[in-house]
Amino acid sequence: MNKGFLALFSFSTVKLGIICVSIFKFNFNCCIIKEYGKGVVMKTLSILSTKLSAWGLHLIGRGGSMPGSIGCKVDANILSKLKFNGPVILVTGTNGKTSTVNMITDLFEKAGYNVISNRKGDNLKAGIVTTLLTHAKLNGEIKANAVVLECDELNVRHILPFIPVTDFVVNNFFRDQLDRAREMEQLIDSIEKVLPSYRGRLILNANDPNVVRLNLVAKNASFSYFGMDENKYSVKTTKEASEGKFCPKCGARLEYSYYQYSHIGKFHCSKCDFQTPEMDICLKNIDLDKETFSSDGVNYKSPYEGMYSMYNCAVVLNVAKNYGISQDCVKSVFSHAPQPAGRNETFTSKEQTCILNLVKNPTGANEVMKVIEKDDSDKTIVIVLNDREQDGTDVSWIYDTFFEKIMKDSTKEIICTGLRANDMALRIYYGGYKGPLSVVDTLDIAVKAALATKRTTYAIATYTALLPTRNAIKKEMGL
Repeated sequence: MNKGFLALFSFSTVKLGIICVSIFKFNFNCCIIKEYGKGVVMKTLSILSTKLSAWGLHLIGRGGSMPGSIGCKVDANILSKLKFNGPVILVTGTNGKTSTVNMITDLFEKAGYNVISNRKGDNLKAGIVTTLLTHAKLNGEIKANAVVLECDELNVRHILPFIPVTDFVVNNFFRDQLDRAREMEQLIDSIEKVLPSYRGRLILNANDPNVVRLNLVAKNASFSYFGMDENKYSVKTTKEASEGKFCPKCGARLEYSYYQYSHIGKFHCSKCDFQTPEMDICLKNIDLDKETFSSDGVNYKSPYEGMYSMYNCAVVLNVAKNYGISQDCVKSVFSHAPQPAGRNETFTSKEQTCILNLVKNPTGANEVMKVIEKDDSDKTIVIVLNDREQDGTDVSWIYDTFFEKIMKDSTKEIICTGLRANDMALRIYYGGYKGPLSVVDTLDIAVKAALATKRTTYAIATYTALLPTRNAIKKEMGL
């Protein structure tokens, strides 16, 4: 089929979906509405317009959340009109949402469920609506017996009250994109406001006091906790923790028996009974070199590097326990877990290795620094810092990130690029780096220069820089 015709046809299909937005404006007294009721008609039109729009975009190789936006314009209450069968699991938190959702989705699939999920991370309301409506019958019934959804923290209030969530998973809370997400206290407050009426199960990170505090307001929910035992990597004091200092119940200072990273650890209030709760899933025997741990006497291997990734595995074990899914299923999920783009994503050719990582906030970035720090081989590092809306226009977070961890003798060169390359280079300079430090205006040239060194290259990129950096790496390495 002619590409021009296909594009025109697809565009027309999307427009047809948009036209559905205005249909109800014309004649509410038509015979269809009289017979079936306005609510039923609007629900059907919402689902139909979303499906048509998504189909049209698919024909031209595009996706995105626009179909869901159209569906919401047709019927603002569409979420509350959908029919679900089986578990509905909603996952939120600052870090680890995508990996956790992908593994839970795989878990249910291996257990024999028909699952739908927003695997690609379209986690705002429009993206979630797109996922659900494109997998719904015209009567609103979801064509699956399990639903697993990633949800942006600020969008929880737009989703949780309107669909029958059976399990609400909260990984962690950290400062992230202050210009969009605001102070963390405000973010948590937006979630707390919708929890009093929630009657499902809350699956909470027992080592994060900012997550545990949700149990204070969710009076009608049941609770299940996951976390990690003290291990050889735990520390008694830390300079990383900027949150989790005060008790959310009485305001007194929290005391920690140990920290895992940032404010994640075992805590208790010095004045009241707020403390780390008993864990339903507790990871033990942590080995970050071998990437192994145990739970309930069973040994597992994490599919991803870093302690923070093991917390994602703990969620999977928690869900498996709650739904009676076998340990063999869990092990299979871990051994075949997909590598999300930009999460220690490794590219190799005959002469070169390049590892790409996404960074978006101090805590996540610090964990990336720890992974790079473990590599004592000679390396080149390229850092791509953007400040577009999706990245967060406030880049002051780079001064809360311990880039000093990668300023070792084995780091032979650091190249900064991106819209805020000069800011990044200044941060590295102030950190005391003594090696070659350069600013390169063009991303492709920066990646080419880094790979030309023939050393192992680590590429670190923010949200909007991730895909362009990935493409530049693949192009330069001939992949």
